[in-house]
Amino acid sequence: MRIDKYLKVARVLKRRTVAKELALEDRLLLNGKCAKASSEVKAGDIIEIRFGHRYLTIRVLDIKEHIRKEESLTLYEVVDEKRNDE
Repeated sequence: MRIDKYLKVARVLKRRTVAKELALEDRLLLNGKCAKASSEVKAGDIIEIRFGHRYLTIRVLDIKEHIRKEESLTLYEVVDEKRNDE
């Protein structure tokens, strides 16, 4: 599954366009490398996202095309979450 779609389905981000913008600005990493919006994600991958002063690192646990809101947290686990308040 594409990383932009995965982040939307897992409800990490609200819209695929936001994921695309983060990728264009090199603020989206997949396994330590800059990711394009079309980069393929598989179980076990590590995704790092930089939102301004917040850094979020998640591990992909499962991939599903459609999932209910209550079950979306089963698709990933948060590995690290930091704030860089300067």
